[in-house]
Amino acid sequence: MKFKVKPSSIKGTTLVPASKSHTIRAVFIAALSDGVCVIKNPLESSDGRSALSTVKAMGAGVEVINGDWHITGHGGDIIAPAVPVDVGNSGTSARFSLSFASLCDSPITITGDEQTRSRPMGPLLTALSNLGVEIKSAGGKLPATVKGPVMGGETEVNGKTSQYLSSLLIHAPLAKKDCVLKLDGLNEKPYVDMTLAWLDRMGIEYDRDGYDMFKVRGNQKYSAFSATVPGDFSSATFFACMGAIPGNSVTLQGLDMEDTQGDRAIFGYLEAMGAKVSIDREKMEVIVTGDVLKGVKLDLNSTPDALPAMAALSALADGVTELGNVPQARIKETDRISVMAEELGKMGIKCDEKPDALLVHGGKPIGSQVSGHGDHRVVMSLALLGSASEGVTEIETAEAVNITFPTFAKDFMACGGNIVVAE
Repeated sequence: MKFKVKPSSIKGTTLVPASKSHTIRAVFIAALSDGVCVIKNPLESSDGRSALSTVKAMGAGVEVINGDWHITGHGGDIIAPAVPVDVGNSGTSARFSLSFASLCDSPITITGDEQTRSRPMGPLLTALSNLGVEIKSAGGKLPATVKGPVMGGETEVNGKTSQYLSSLLIHAPLAKKDCVLKLDGLNEKPYVDMTLAWLDRMGIEYDRDGYDMFKVRGNQKYSAFSATVPGDFSSATFFACMGAIPGNSVTLQGLDMEDTQGDRAIFGYLEAMGAKVSIDREKMEVIVTGDVLKGVKLDLNSTPDALPAMAALSALADGVTELGNVPQARIKETDRISVMAEELGKMGIKCDEKPDALLVHGGKPIGSQVSGHGDHRVVMSLALLGSASEGVTEIETAEAVNITFPTFAKDFMACGGNIVVAE
């Protein structure tokens, strides 16, 4: 599938989809609970469904009633399926499912699609091994087979991506003994804050020393719960950036500015570049209005998912924008630093790469044949830039938006965007 995008003025209101990160955490915690949990406003997307099918494959009861997900947990008594568990394109589900499967005393194999099988899992597998789990893997990547039960103990945890730590934190309460998780540096801290907020909500006991050490008491349990998933700031980023383009204005609805999601920082980035931002916390509404944009230096360590959209917007700014301190952007669905440099280059925008940064030289982008590389955030970022480029921008692998934002094209058109979906 491809998107064909032409220049257009973006003015309108959009309801932000539910948070992927919250949805997946809610699914796994519900499956570990000792009762029936209700998840309201879940993210209906490929990634959300991957999490749901993953826990179902390992014994959780799953039922969808009027759009709500009802999950019957098994209290950590995992059932080993006869075939590998396929997490599809969901990297978060992949990493969470490895720890989930480690609670079982029979071997379980976790696999995924080609993109997910290329992503690093080794540091998490090493940590699980240190906690008493038997591991077999394809060079530290999926497919991987784990056999528990996880006993507990002490391990170092690689902090290059927060998903390793979040996976361990969610499942450590069900280990036989206490787990001590030590880190030497951590990227994406807000995602760990989100995980800890879920543990706090569920009454899980743990001690911490900042982000350097976490001690989680073993032999705990999760109780049944009902929760409503808030809007996704990562998905909101694309329409926020569209609103920041001179002449545009977008109203985003369903955003809780008190939530733990790190990508709420996007609005500060846009203001720093010159856009106007108005936040109504009571209405959970944010209005972004475009103005002349200037290049800035931004630290995206806490917000790696914002890099593609911010790179696209930076192409329209005066001067150079540095999107830095974000080495983990290279181990997402794609190497997003390299991929965005490559695709912006096709549109006439000069970029420079650093190991942990992307420098974008603002200019006048020209519509071109570009590829989303099967990465949902790259596809949507190229679409937003296409709306402000001269000529037609054709984006390959546009079907990737279904991973987190299935209604993207429809919502884009509703705000005045000129986009055609072609097979």
